[in-house]
Amino acid sequence: MKCNVGSVDRLLRIVFGLGIAILGVIFDSWLGLIGIIPLATGLFSFCPAYLPFKFSTTKNNK
Repeated sequence: MKCNVGSVDRLLRIVFGLGIAILGVIFDSWLGLIGIIPLATGLFSFCPAYLPFKFSTTKNNK
């Protein structure tokens, strides 16, 4: 698993994922579980959706 999520992208994913999860708890909705996806991709610095497009937001694209 090669990292394909850069630092800014990673930070935005973590903040966005936490925000969705917190709103799910506040509004008592199971839709807050959707926040796990951007949170996990941010924490692991890997996005499987980038693979088919050979896209990467890291600085060392080779």
